[in-house]
Amino acid sequence: MQLKHASVLVIDDDPDVLTAVRLLLKPKVREIVTDKNPENIPSLLGAKKYDLILLDMNFKSSINTGNEGLFWLGKVKQLHPQASVIMITAYGGIDLAVRSLKEGASDFVVKPWQNEKLLVTIEESLEQHGKAPGRRKASQPEEDSIPVIGESEVMDDIFYKIKKIAPTDANILILGENGTGKDLIAQAIHRQSLRKDKPFIKVDVGALTESLFESELFGHKKGAFTDAREDRTGRFEAANGGTLFLDEIGNISLQQQAKLLSVLQNRQIQKLGSNDPIPVDIRLICATNVPLQELASDSRFRKDLIYRINTVEIMVPPLRKRGNDIVLIAKHFIKVYSSKYMKALPELDNRAIDKLMQYHFPGNVRELQYTIERAVIMAEGSCLTASDLIFSPIESVSSKVQQEEDTNLENLEKNTIMRVIEKHQGNISRAAKELGITRTALYRRLSKYDI
Repeated sequence: MQLKHASVLVIDDDPDVLTAVRLLLKPKVREIVTDKNPENIPSLLGAKKYDLILLDMNFKSSINTGNEGLFWLGKVKQLHPQASVIMITAYGGIDLAVRSLKEGASDFVVKPWQNEKLLVTIEESLEQHGKAPGRRKASQPEEDSIPVIGESEVMDDIFYKIKKIAPTDANILILGENGTGKDLIAQAIHRQSLRKDKPFIKVDVGALTESLFESELFGHKKGAFTDAREDRTGRFEAANGGTLFLDEIGNISLQQQAKLLSVLQNRQIQKLGSNDPIPVDIRLICATNVPLQELASDSRFRKDLIYRINTVEIMVPPLRKRGNDIVLIAKHFIKVYSSKYMKALPELDNRAIDKLMQYHFPGNVRELQYTIERAVIMAEGSCLTASDLIFSPIESVSSKVQQEEDTNLENLEKNTIMRVIEKHQGNISRAAKELGITRTALYRRLSKYDI
């Protein structure tokens, strides 16, 4: 379908977003309707069908699920199964947005977006509108189906552990820094388990408030509390027969820990508003970025719960400890994003490889992923060069990383020079001034370290 013939519905509780989208699309589409209240979705879709729906992932006041966008996506698909839906999300909500693709969304856009990119996304979704459900263009591989990649010794140990423990029902605790791929390890365990044909349900329990914790995990009956307008199936029940993955478990309160321990001991849940116990059969995998020694504190986490969730533990190493795996993973993401953005597959030149290998990656695999995505989008030639690789400014180097990585004086000087030059976008005068040396001295060091 052509953009000019399309009718578009936009649901977002931010009036600035609605205004921006309306101004952008009004001269380009047949009809655009905007509404800031997702509660109006049933009546809007009952009145007419839209060719495309732009739907926000988060609303300030709506169904209190913590994942409002997914809730309303489900409602849209109930009312209009063939609807083409593009989810609107902030940078921090990308994981949920990727999950929305599995639940029927056509695509997602990240705020703030570039108008040209939004228009291309809309046009691609409209092109797919009316085709067979679930069909995706071959040129758009699914980014969330990232395999666990690695040939390093530390990863060989993890693969061996996965092979040994996956066929059992042992509870697993996955430890590691943010962005190391703990969720991918959990999925790999599930895929190799005897429960592989049953559900794999992931819950970020660290993001659940006290009021949402029981409703999300155990479910509720209609009328159990003010906003309980219908019965809700909790995540334990949804995972019955399969695997339940509780991410960021180190961040839940002592009160939440007590409720979780009771369910794990009794292997049954009670929905809010009900006295009837429901037996559950799940394989439990948990993950946290909190070190085990810190977690095992009576003031922070119950030891009896640690023993319950930690039959076997897997420590996922930070990316900086994985050697040549960095290049393997980078090449994987180059293939993914070259295909997604329909660009020729570029090679990594030697200096780009050196830059990747020398960087500390405080954001781990997740940071490498977004670094490569940006490089593929912005690169002009047939190679990705060192200058194409711009690391995220939102990541900071912890003192712990500095202590681990910068014990060699020459490495410390070289890495400092590279960071300062990158900070000033290649301006040698400004970099030399911040480093407290002359331009000539800086040039000598650039030559010395072959930067």
